[in-house]
Amino acid sequence: MQCVTTAASDRRDPAALLTLLSARASASITHVETVPARPGVTAPWPTWAQPELVRALGVPAPWRHQADAAALAHAGRHVVVATGTASGKSLAYQLPALSRLLTDPRATVLYLAPTKALAADQLRAVARFGLEGVRPASYDGDTPRAEREWIRQHSRFVLTNPDMVHRSLLPGHAAWGTFWRRLAYVVVDECHTYRGVFGSHVAHVLRRLRRTAARYGTSPTFVLASATSGDPADAASRLTGLDVTAVTEDASPRGGLTFALWEPPLLPPPPAAAPPVPSPRAPDCPSPGSGALPDTLDEPLLQVRRSALRETADLLADAVVSGTRTLAFVRSRRGAEVVATTARRSLDEVAPGLGARVAAYRAGYLREERRAIERSLLDGTLLGLASTNALELGVDLVGLDAVLICGYPGTRASLWQQAGRAGRSGDSALAVLVARDDPLDTYLVHHPEALFGRPVEATVLDPANPYVLGPQLCCAAAEAPLTHEDLDLFGPAARPVVASLVESGALRERPSGWYWTHRGRPDVDIRGTGGEPLAVVETSTGRLLGTVDPGSAHVMLHTGAVYLHQGVSFVVDTLDLDDGVALVHAEEPDWTTHARDVTNLSVASVRSYVDAGPVGLFFGEVDVTNQVVSYQRRRMGSGEIIDTRPLDLPPRELRTAAVWFTVSPKTLEAAGVTAADIPGALHAAEHAAIGLLPLMATCDRWDIGGLSTACHADTDTPTVFVYDGHPGGAGFAERAYGTASAWLTATREAIASCGCEQGCPSCVQSPKCGNGNNPLDKARAVTVLDVVLAHLPAGR
Repeated sequence: MQCVTTAASDRRDPAALLTLLSARASASITHVETVPARPGVTAPWPTWAQPELVRALGVPAPWRHQADAAALAHAGRHVVVATGTASGKSLAYQLPALSRLLTDPRATVLYLAPTKALAADQLRAVARFGLEGVRPASYDGDTPRAEREWIRQHSRFVLTNPDMVHRSLLPGHAAWGTFWRRLAYVVVDECHTYRGVFGSHVAHVLRRLRRTAARYGTSPTFVLASATSGDPADAASRLTGLDVTAVTEDASPRGGLTFALWEPPLLPPPPAAAPPVPSPRAPDCPSPGSGALPDTLDEPLLQVRRSALRETADLLADAVVSGTRTLAFVRSRRGAEVVATTARRSLDEVAPGLGARVAAYRAGYLREERRAIERSLLDGTLLGLASTNALELGVDLVGLDAVLICGYPGTRASLWQQAGRAGRSGDSALAVLVARDDPLDTYLVHHPEALFGRPVEATVLDPANPYVLGPQLCCAAAEAPLTHEDLDLFGPAARPVVASLVESGALRERPSGWYWTHRGRPDVDIRGTGGEPLAVVETSTGRLLGTVDPGSAHVMLHTGAVYLHQGVSFVVDTLDLDDGVALVHAEEPDWTTHARDVTNLSVASVRSYVDAGPVGLFFGEVDVTNQVVSYQRRRMGSGEIIDTRPLDLPPRELRTAAVWFTVSPKTLEAAGVTAADIPGALHAAEHAAIGLLPLMATCDRWDIGGLSTACHADTDTPTVFVYDGHPGGAGFAERAYGTASAWLTATREAIASCGCEQGCPSCVQSPKCGNGNNPLDKARAVTVLDVVLAHLPAGR
């Protein structure tokens, strides 16, 4: 790699930095958006604000939105402050909450963050104030057992996460009795992240929290902080079950932002190679949201553009050489490791030792590693960091000059959150979205109007989802018997769900309420990861390297898989799912591994449908069975397949929501799609439809899966399915059903406008296809979609 340098005076000039990064011949900027700087508007300190707190906050005056939100919270109104990144949302809840702790020596505050990094950042901020008697403390899975009793008895500002509230504070509410009786405020930070199935679970955790607090005689005020989002008051109300007032006018100053859209360059075609042998079920493409293949430097064969990971790694190295403090957001844990490792190697070639100023940051690291990386980034020891979205949220990263975003993060809200990590001290900053070679990213970098000048999405969650509500009602009943009044708290869907729980034997009805019938607590995983994380242990030393969630273990930790940890490669010796451990050894192979899976799907029920003659559109429930059956070893650089090795892993089953369309074979034949063409045409249409659905729904392509078949057993006709990758569904397929015409029109446009001849990752190839992207028929996929759109009712 040829790194380039710049004068120190250019480091904080976004335009100069963008010129620097685009100096390489491979640069391909499709659009540059300039967001102008904005002055701030202040308000006077409220008269109730305690003088010692005002001094500790260290600012002359609050911004107007901070003062407005704080005043509402102080008056006992539930409030959500939904303003831009780095707008000072923390002060909006610190001011009323800490003032209450200073005036009422018995009061307590509970702060909830979606990530440990954010909670640790807020703990540092509150502790830095040095307020007497507040005693802030973090209570999470990393908290030593010896400290937990002290926190329960003495801390008045407890920082935790919804997982610990669900697994510890609520089931063990008696041990927290003093804290509950004095609870004045509940702070829910970055509440826009609670969407989909996880958000629906958190909504019920908060209802259980309110129920427990009421049993101890308190009704705390909720203060929520959110990124700018569509209808934040409605989203906050659905999350908490309360009437919430929104403060949305951002009065903070903002430095200018230069936002570039970057498409990696085309590569010459690779040498001819034998295509992978398709499985017997090649017409059916398994693309389960829970079984996503990890990112690597090598895209699938037949790649036509340079890898976004490689491009991001080179941009990160260029930025570090120039002295620019840069954060690169990467879509996967493995991708973060790959970008950091590649950048380090490039930097050490230019200036030995400079690579040490780049690191990776992701979930699965041990607590000590995470904290050390956070400190190194804050104090300037690190100049470059490749991170998953673990650092997307409100961690205060003052001094960052640039953000690289490797692949569209799934929503405009997340895109702006990530871009806002730079320039938090008020300086101008640069953000670059590096497009992955897939239909959605390609569409976006050539349609900037889809990103800029449009409102961000509303947060989607469904507390009435029976696959969420049922388990949560069991948790509530295990904490204390459910009463008729409690059912009102959980919404109108609670009564029929309770009846079904009684019928199944999970609950027993008595005159005083509904009781949990088992000795143990309900085993409910609110993040849908499938249970406890698996430990990754080095065989020779017994050293714990990190953890991986069960949903990813079959793909990331199967026997023979290459596992990356802070730039060091390990190969998995054995995976023991029963004991929850993968044993690995250090090795530097010249190959990467790619898991392959098979999927079966059956229709369980149809909730709604559109009969459009030869075309049918359906929404309903499906049963999906997925199994990782083998893995390929591919040569680094060339992507050449070395061999395919079988695996013996158990299948995973999922009942979820799906949207699907059917097309009459005769109608397809009349349009020029023969019986032999149908598998490849449907397969290509399915891939592109999955890739474009995030335009319509607040989801990521890895949250959804699909399957296409020339003749499905339950429909007896050519069918394309797209389903939510979460038990019970997450609302994505339902959204697709409701916007089918717009969704499939965008899909058709993305395929037809791509300049390739036979299909590529920018249009119909999928990075997670379990059949090696075979067969695919780009031209006839357009024909299939034309047929479907011609028959669907207008505006469907």
